Formats: sequence, structure tokens, C-alpha cells
Amino acid sequence: MNRLAQTALLFLLGATLLHAGLTDLYLRYVKAGLRPLVLLAGVVLIMTAAATLWYERRHAPARQHHHHEPRISWLLALPVLALILVAPPALGSYSAAHTGTALTKPFGFPDLPAGEPLRLGVADYAGRAVYDDGRSLRDRELKITGFVTLDRSGAPYLVRMGLNCCAADAQPVKIALTGNVPPVLSPDTWLEITGRYTPRRTKDPVNDGPIPYLDVTRARPVPAPADPYDETWNN
Repeated sequence: MNRLAQTALLFLLGATLLHAGLTDLYLRYVKAGLRPLVLLAGVVLIMTAAATLWYERRHAPARQHHHHEPRISWLLALPVLALILVAPPALGSYSAAHTGTALTKPFGFPDLPAGEPLRLGVADYAGRAVYDDGRSLRDRELKITGFVTLDRSGAPYLVRMGLNCCAADAQPVKIALTGNVPPVLSPDTWLEITGRYTPRRTKDPVNDGPIPYLDVTRARPVPAPADPYDETWNN
């Protein structure tokens, strides 16, 4: 791989990061708040490629001979091609079923807005149900969106994966479903659940972590959101 090929590779990687940051593609890799850093990295790589090309063209005539880098260096192009050609799906039911709930106690419970139905994230509902005994949830009609996963016994959970930083550290928070649950549920189906708080709880079969129940009154399939990870992640 000569210097010009290295420059082209830098430019291609930078352009790929800009494309990811200007669309929703970056959400498959990192949390939403890191978009500025993704865009900045893309700009820096493109500027580096431009500076390298300028330097190469300016000094090329004075060179007596060229050094040939080993062909194995072309393997550096594989991560770039993977970013361009393969957009990985968001982590789903398989990861959730094999990972224990990562619910942790929030630092506090802000007041909830008036009006019904009240839209909540999975982690927000689970945290209030477990660590605040549902005080702010009682007698409220709730609307929560997540994807379905089933445990080994076939019990359904509504799940959102949360990110601390990137998809590599994604962990699930789960809500068990009771009440008017659809008789047939397929893993990875996204549902908008309308229901009410119930004090019933269970333990995650993977790590014995607490999982609250939600008493379902209605459930309808919905498309996967642009950002599949829980925006109310509290870790």
C-alpha cells in the first residue's frame, strides 16, 4: 500500500464517518450524544488525507526511489469496507435473553408531566416501579415502547437496550408483561404497550436482577425507532 493508497483510505474512512454522523447510521454504533464526536472524527480524517496528499505531491519529484509496503497492509481497508457495506442490526432479543437486566437505582425521580397516557422509557418505568415502589405511577395510564424477548419458559418481556457509550457495552432493562398480553409474540417485535403499574415483580433468570411487571391493557406492533437504544438510560 503506497502513500496515495493510504491517503485514499483515510479519506474514505473520514467520508464514511461523516455519512454515518449525518444520518441515523451512527446510532447502530454509539449513543446519540456522541454524534458531534463522530462528525469531528470524520472531518479530522478528511483533513489529514488532504494534508497528506498535498505533502506527497509537493515532495514526490525530489524522491529518488520508492519503498514498497507489504501487501498485508491492505487488510487495513477491511474495517472501512465493513462500515460502508455492512450496517449491523441493533442488538435485540438474543442479547437480551442471554444478559441479565442492568437496572440500577437512579439518583432521583423527577416529577412526571400531567396528562394521559403518560409516555415512559423502559428504564424509567422499571426504575420507578422497583426503587420508588411505583408511587409516581399509580393510577396513571402508561405507554411504553420496546421490543419483545422471551425467556426459556416462554415468558414475555418488553426490553430496551441501554448504552453507556457504544453498542459494545449495551445492556438490557426488562419489564415483564401481564394482563391482556397478545397470545402470540415473536422475539424482536417492537410493541407499543398501554397499561398500568402493578406492584408484582419477578427476578431475571440470568442474574436474579429485579424485573417489575406491567399490567397490559393494549398492545400494538410498531416500527423499530430510528434510535433503538433507550434514551432514558440511567447508568
